[in-house]
Amino acid sequence: MNIVISERVSIPDTDVEINAIRAQGAGGQNVNKVSSAVHLRFDIRASALPESYKTRLLALNDSRLNKDGVIVIKAQQHRTREKNHAEAIRRLVQLIRQATATSKKRRATKPTRSSQLKRLDRKNKQGRKKALRGKVFD
Repeated sequence: MNIVISERVSIPDTDVEINAIRAQGAGGQNVNKVSSAVHLRFDIRASALPESYKTRLLALNDSRLNKDGVIVIKAQQHRTREKNHAEAIRRLVQLIRQATATSKKRRATKPTRSSQLKRLDRKNKQGRKKALRGKVFD
């Protein structure tokens, strides 16, 4: 089964390595005896992603990306391994989508003549108001 990133891009399950580990923190006996946390590893260079995706992911400045080009995600929020597994995959997909999202190119605009005049009029009124606050001389 494939992990769907977008309509055209998906990665096979074999590209993602998932290991069950024991969760940290509070939880009583359950946390000590059950491996419910999930450790996901995704090697960007060895993956089936398009080159443009790989380049953008490798350029990320993210703490989850190590120097070898491997994304490491640890999910331990939920009590069950299945929910943590789904959460880790959701976070991986979100990271890939964020890295590859292209922002709209900004077009420079010019203020209208009327908005420029209104602005200058407001500045003029404000200046006159402040001038009246000065000392009165006899």
